[in-house]
Amino acid sequence: MIDGVIIKRAKVIADERGRLMEMIRCDEPDFFTGFGQVYMTTVYPGVVKGWHYHHLQDDNFAVVKGMIKLVLYDRRPDSPTFGEINQFFMGEHNPLLVHIPREVVHGFKGVGSDEAIIINLVTQPYNYQIPDEFRIDPHGGEIPYDWARKDG
Repeated sequence: MIDGVIIKRAKVIADERGRLMEMIRCDEPDFFTGFGQVYMTTVYPGVVKGWHYHHLQDDNFAVVKGMIKLVLYDRRPDSPTFGEINQFFMGEHNPLLVHIPREVVHGFKGVGSDEAIIINLVTQPYNYQIPDEFRIDPHGGEIPYDWARKDG
């Protein structure tokens, strides 16, 4: 596991009315390191969104509809897990919360048959004048990862 990445199985409470999924709580110090904002993003099946990373903010991803493959790459030269890659299949069939530390490169791909909806609680609000958002081409080869589906 990449140093600083934390995975938690989301608590899902279901009954005859529907379901509730707890994503993050302020009394979870490993996950909750501060509040910046919460946003929703989506990805269509087969589409890759990434790579990107942040200098200031940590991300906390949860998928509330559909399925994604979340891939992380440790680009931090001083990290004990420098160069390591982690991938997680998460969503309706595997409800996880993933804490992504700043400087860890991440991207995701829609892997289900429907649009996936991702909720991200970040530790810094988005700064429109000076965005803390740095991008790398997902197919450019800088990150040693192949987004193609692996059959077999």
